Amino acid sequence: MNLLTQSSQPLDGLMQPTARTPALLADYLTRWRLLPDGMQAADVRDALAAGEVNADPVKSLDTLPPTAQTTPPSAPLRLPAQWEPIETVLVSFPVLYPPLWATHAAMIKAICAVARVDVLIPQAAWAHPIRLILRETFGVNNWNNIHLIAAHVNDIWVRDYGPMVGLDEQGRQVAVDARFAPLSATYPQDADDSLPTRWAAARGMPVHALPLFTEGGNLWSDGAGTLIMSDELVERHAEMGLTLAQVESAMHQYFAFDTLILTPHLWREETGHVDLVCKLANAETLLVGAPTPFRNAERLRAAADQLRSVTNAAGSRYQVIPLPMPQVYLNWGIYPVWRSYTNALTVNGRVLVPTFNIREDETALRIYEQTMPAHAIVPIPCAAAANGGGAVHCLTKDIPAAQA
Repeated sequence: MNLLTQSSQPLDGLMQPTARTPALLADYLTRWRLLPDGMQAADVRDALAAGEVNADPVKSLDTLPPTAQTTPPSAPLRLPAQWEPIETVLVSFPVLYPPLWATHAAMIKAICAVARVDVLIPQAAWAHPIRLILRETFGVNNWNNIHLIAAHVNDIWVRDYGPMVGLDEQGRQVAVDARFAPLSATYPQDADDSLPTRWAAARGMPVHALPLFTEGGNLWSDGAGTLIMSDELVERHAEMGLTLAQVESAMHQYFAFDTLILTPHLWREETGHVDLVCKLANAETLLVGAPTPFRNAERLRAAADQLRSVTNAAGSRYQVIPLPMPQVYLNWGIYPVWRSYTNALTVNGRVLVPTFNIREDETALRIYEQTMPAHAIVPIPCAAAANGGGAVHCLTKDIPAAQA
């Protein structure tokens, strides 16, 4: 998912120190029609100037050493399911992509009511306009649960490069830092790749380097010994000369699991991630994209058939529930984008479900309400995010609560 970035938009001048003044930031908000109702550019400029004087310090991750232990943890970590208690959710705020401000505001507002939100921003000066817009335009008020953190990253898809946090045998949080370099060598990825170690250092959390290439979007865990991934895991490491047995053996050193299920990945979808194919609603229920889209019907049908035929680590078969799968959308009229309702986030009794301003939205929300009746279903507008090939799950990274 490399079409929406923090570093390649034609607005990089605002990232320079001399450009981050209240006047220029107010002008930016004005040009992109982000001003709160009833406020003029001068009002926003004065509010931002006052914010600079009164604001709490913003923690920075960029001075912390990006190092990790090169050995596996002493015992494999349990990866809690998303329906278990979540302490924190990371998001990377799209300061240079204004169409996504509303999406991130909706996610932050929904999450901060039930969990802490760590909002990554490029520099501390962006904290003032972001706080202003979240508060005045979107009605975000639970600031005790919102932490703005200065952290240089290359992209906004924090699901894929963020820390994979598991629990050790005492229930303590331990981070795993997988290798992250899914794109061409000419695309900047170093800052993304180092985020898990910088974030873990700020939290005083141990972090172990996983010598495999994988992303958070290609991993569902039921917290009880089952991992669901796509066959992209096999294809990428086969190019490096590794067999599935070798990859699985390496993963067993880091993660506690008994059953690994590999589904087909979507055709012409550049990540190959499983969160665009299916979603675990609970340990025995899977939501799966219906086999309707052009060129992906066969793969989605195969995924559903496979998931009906296998068992989880406890020996239970899955109930497979189809979700609408919209037809392909061509970004810029060229790049195929697959919009997926399985790209949702479960967090502490809520499910944040992407919507795309299309007719299938209503059906998808109703299925979530029927399938997960104990949860509040929160629609999140993701039509703009879909241009980059992802939605809610791709834009967030959940951190399970310690159980020590």
